[in-house]
Amino acid sequence: MSYNFTKDISGCGLTGIISKKRQRISGAEIKKSLCLMKDRGNGLGAGFAAYGIYPDFAEFYAFHVMYDEPISRRETEEYIKENYIVEKMEEIPTAPVKNIVIAPNLMRYFVKPKKERLYGDLSEDDFVVRTVMKINSEIEGAYVFSSGKNMGAFKGVGEPRDIADFYRIEEYEGYIWTGHTRFPTNTPGWWGGAHPFTLLDWSIVHNGEISSYGINKRYLEMFGYKLTLLTDTEVAAYLLDLLIRRHGLDIKTTCTALAAPFWKDIDLLEDDQKEVLTALRLVYGSAMLNGPFSILFGHSGGLVGINDRIKLRPLVAATKDDMVYMASEESAIREICSSPDKVWTPRAGEPVIVELEPQ
Repeated sequence: MSYNFTKDISGCGLTGIISKKRQRISGAEIKKSLCLMKDRGNGLGAGFAAYGIYPDFAEFYAFHVMYDEPISRRETEEYIKENYIVEKMEEIPTAPVKNIVIAPNLMRYFVKPKKERLYGDLSEDDFVVRTVMKINSEIEGAYVFSSGKNMGAFKGVGEPRDIADFYRIEEYEGYIWTGHTRFPTNTPGWWGGAHPFTLLDWSIVHNGEISSYGINKRYLEMFGYKLTLLTDTEVAAYLLDLLIRRHGLDIKTTCTALAAPFWKDIDLLEDDQKEVLTALRLVYGSAMLNGPFSILFGHSGGLVGINDRIKLRPLVAATKDDMVYMASEESAIREICSSPDKVWTPRAGEPVIVELEPQ
């Protein structure tokens, strides 16, 4: 008798596009790229994040919120109106899709914190983070899944094409796009658990498994973050906010902290490099991400790709003029850029950092 112990897991698919000159790109492009990797998911989640899509409300935080029940919406809107100036509120435009039978109520709000709520040295960003944590952890049936300025996330349970069509992604134009098709292995497939995960203008799409989730979660809770979304990827979004926005690390240093070199490799470095990396690992050991992963994260200033320190998940990058592409497969890049100027696979733990040109 023979046994087949092969575990057939496609392992998620991710893709990203950025125009360094801030040329606005139709959502049709990211849809086309992601749909090519349909087989990397299993239909239990897909999503997109886009930057530059709300130019008329660029100074307002755009809250995208899912509601399971009308009472959840009433309670959330009372809280928002109590604490924010609401410039506009509306249902997120959607279209009927045959394969999406049940969906939460989806709303968006363009808001600014009321000045009287910003006591002491509390910044607007800090106040928004507290709001997101409060709603997501204390109001049952409500989930803020996007909260940045001039950007938005669109996600749910379904195949990439289903989710793109449902949210009418082709009607949006942005200068940074990311997309994800999900193959959940250890966490449930539900609307809130689909990628991207966001906080403020940070958005994360992830392929792999963060086996350090437990220690990362406890570390983040020391700084007031509340992790409630039943998936390991949530820690990555909050760690970016903590290390970059709150602790003031630059993006390259943050990437080094998240995918830190092995001690045996640090020991081989020159004294100055060895000292810096030793200090970084000692201070941020609880923030380090273990396990197989490749990650794309967008923010208001650019797009970054990084994989784990022994490259257990794929990541490919390419350039064409002012455009930079990153994806799980080269085919997903060539689907929308047939003749790139350069194609390469980043080394393990080595970030690809792309910044927008100054306006």
